[in-house]
Amino acid sequence: MNEQDKKAYYDKYQQAKSKGIKFYPDIVYKDLIVSFGIFLLLIGLAIFVGVPNEPKADPSDTAYIPRPEWYFLFLFEMLKFFPGQLEWVGTAIIPALGVLALLLLPLYDRNPSRYWRNRKLAIAAMTVIVAGIIALTIQAAVTTPPQPETGTVAGTISEQIVAGEELYGLYCVECHGADGEGGEIVGVEGLEGVLVKPINSQDEMYTRSDQSLYDIIAFGQPSLGMPPFARTFGGELGPGEIESIVAFMRYTWDDRVEIPEEAAQASAVPELAPDEVPSYEVHVQPIIKRYCLSCHRPGKKNGEYFMGTYEEVMETGDYAPNVIPGDLGSNLIRMLYREEIEAGGPMPPTKALKPELIEIFERWVLGGALNTAQEAAEASGSPPGAEAVETPPATPTTAP
Repeated sequence: MNEQDKKAYYDKYQQAKSKGIKFYPDIVYKDLIVSFGIFLLLIGLAIFVGVPNEPKADPSDTAYIPRPEWYFLFLFEMLKFFPGQLEWVGTAIIPALGVLALLLLPLYDRNPSRYWRNRKLAIAAMTVIVAGIIALTIQAAVTTPPQPETGTVAGTISEQIVAGEELYGLYCVECHGADGEGGEIVGVEGLEGVLVKPINSQDEMYTRSDQSLYDIIAFGQPSLGMPPFARTFGGELGPGEIESIVAFMRYTWDDRVEIPEEAAQASAVPELAPDEVPSYEVHVQPIIKRYCLSCHRPGKKNGEYFMGTYEEVMETGDYAPNVIPGDLGSNLIRMLYREEIEAGGPMPPTKALKPELIEIFERWVLGGALNTAQEAAEASGSPPGAEAVETPPATPTTAP
């Protein structure tokens, strides 16, 4: 650019400057308007789209896959090109050079033109950089494996209560009872005959904070025979899972708080209509989860009778089948009647089920021990196996 062009450009610049918009208050006002619009957009996204409620950090979770937020995914992906001892190049040197290039931009970019068509080199360089960032971000999103489910619970208080009920039924019922009633422990190796105080009483719920309940579950009470349940101390539960158990205990047994209607409905066993045929899916499974699953799962002393799925309930056990459709003389029903038979003793060991829950099992067996709600709905009105009803024998018999 010669001196004449420079002078013409300078005169044009001065004219534009004299007619330009003042920084204050005009530009400041526009910036405030745009900033307020962005603020309203963020508020709207938070309200209508929401922010994912992620679980608490769990240092003991070895399955966790660390990853940054989406706007740093391109750097995350770029690390794959700098393995091992070269990692510092991708994490420090290249980002530092990028920042330095932006800082020094006024010193080496002396092009006086501001029109984008006259800045082909700058536009081309920026296009390559942005395209690279987009490509690396997409590649990272596609190739990064999904985060495995760790069982850590996050969500509304109702969701926590429902999840806590299932976890309590799995890990706590065999010692503390399905309703926290305590009593003599039966069938737990090393704790047989130990008396456990109720944990559903006002003495417990009124005097223990949520944190103290959390700590008892996490650390255990070794001197009383209770092992730690937190993964950090060798157990099986993460922080969110323990918090869910605490929420279940608080909202179920503390009469100072009211359980949300949503949680109460979700945890309740559906009532049976007079002619309705129960199904495992709707009626039996919730009872088993609450009262039976704590003992009848792998690793427990249970005669290899597992009750985690419909197939396990029907087919597993040293004395299988324990459920015979249409036959109230089935092992499971007789043990619910609290008989001592070769297949086992009274179930649950410490306390009989409520009559209305035993009735559900009876009607389920008489109705054909159906699995799904659809099967039960189709069978309602003419339960299969009704003509094969047998009364439970007065004396124990050897199960097949």
